[in-house]
Amino acid sequence: QVHLTESGGGSVQAGDSLSLSCAASGGTFSSSAWFRQAPGKVRELVAAIRWSGGDPWYGDVAKGRFTIARDLVKRTMYLQMNKLKPDDSAIYYCAAGWGIKLESDYDYWGQGTQVTVSS
Repeated sequence: QVHLTESGGGSVQAGDSLSLSCAASGGTFSSSAWFRQAPGKVRELVAAIRWSGGDPWYGDVAKGRFTIARDLVKRTMYLQMNKLKPDDSAIYYCAAGWGIKLESDYDYWGQGTQVTVSS
């Protein structure tokens, strides 16, 4: 069983940056991702990464502004978010599993961390 703990959410102004972290403990997995869900909207995949290496995958909302990374030793995944917009406000979840692009690829989920961007 993999346990995921997110941190780093908060309230910022539009244009600011924020970094999220997700620490994994226990179990095994081959990929991890950041999802987000805003009120009244479906959960969407923001970015994903394979722990074996290779290019990360970014959703359209993240391209050019967000960077996903992972630290193998610390078993921690990161999401650096720059040039934040009010539309980026959501609960951000980290997930771990065996695929990349499908929500069903991920078996383990964190509790979520709130990101609020004010205009």
